[in-house]
Amino acid sequence: MKQTTNESRRRLLKNIAVGFALIPVAGAQLGSAFAADAPLVTPDDPTAKAVKYVGDASKATDAKPGSKCATCTLYQGAAGSSQGGCALFPGKSVKATGWCTSWTAKS
Repeated sequence: MKQTTNESRRRLLKNIAVGFALIPVAGAQLGSAFAADAPLVTPDDPTAKAVKYVGDASKATDAKPGSKCATCTLYQGAAGSSQGGCALFPGKSVKATGWCTSWTAKS
């Protein structure tokens, strides 16, 4: 009986450890899912003004060819999506075709 109790306790502790290890993975997936439904960043947003965000990279005077939100490391939208979350704008979405001065190429 004592061995059964020890095995059950070990199994429980192992499952708890695995559960805690998976929390960041689940959070990242949920965060990007909620960001797709989040409202778009407006040009009036103070953070958007600070980083010179525009919804169309072709209209940004400082943007290099190929630099747009969809190709940025901060972009959290799914590949091929029209909009998604951005680490700079929590709770808001940016257009995949947008651009800002914080753009950094994905590796």
